[in-house]
Amino acid sequence: MGRINFGAKPLMLPQPVLIIGTYDEKGVPNAMNAAWGITTDYKEITISMSEHKTTQNFMQRKAFTVSMATEDFMKACDYVGIVSAKDVPDKFSKAGFHATKSEFVDAPLIDELPMALECKVKSFNDGILIGEIVNVSADDSVITDGNVDPKKLKPIIFDPCNNAYWGFGNKAGNAFKDGAILK
Repeated sequence: MGRINFGAKPLMLPQPVLIIGTYDEKGVPNAMNAAWGITTDYKEITISMSEHKTTQNFMQRKAFTVSMATEDFMKACDYVGIVSAKDVPDKFSKAGFHATKSEFVDAPLIDELPMALECKVKSFNDGILIGEIVNVSADDSVITDGNVDPKKLKPIIFDPCNNAYWGFGNKAGNAFKDGAILK
């Protein structure tokens, strides 16, 4: 068995599918799909992205939301990633999304996506957005025993190797516990 080299590419699995919500200068909600994001501290998220209508919006409003894309709304989540709000100003509503204003930041929560990080812009330099997470909200339909239940949320992941979305798999173990047997 040998290794196959792919060169320098952003091939990391899994990659979350993040839907960034913003308001434009007129208060119209916008959403875009981004896959290159990760929490980088306890109250911080970092997302790599080029210039978009979304970047103009969050720089003006100093806020954004990050919703987890779900199996139930995969087509809508993909749509907001392939259509620009510069070309289709009402792409949010065309995706079938509805907005509720966050209580914590000047950005929309997407009603159809049941979990979101509500963030303030810390910085946006050289295509790297860093946000301060000021709240995480989740619809009670995806809560079990006081916590977000991945089986109910049904988040999707992006497979950059095959340009595909995948559903969430089964629990494989217990973090910070199962490895203790090797001590």
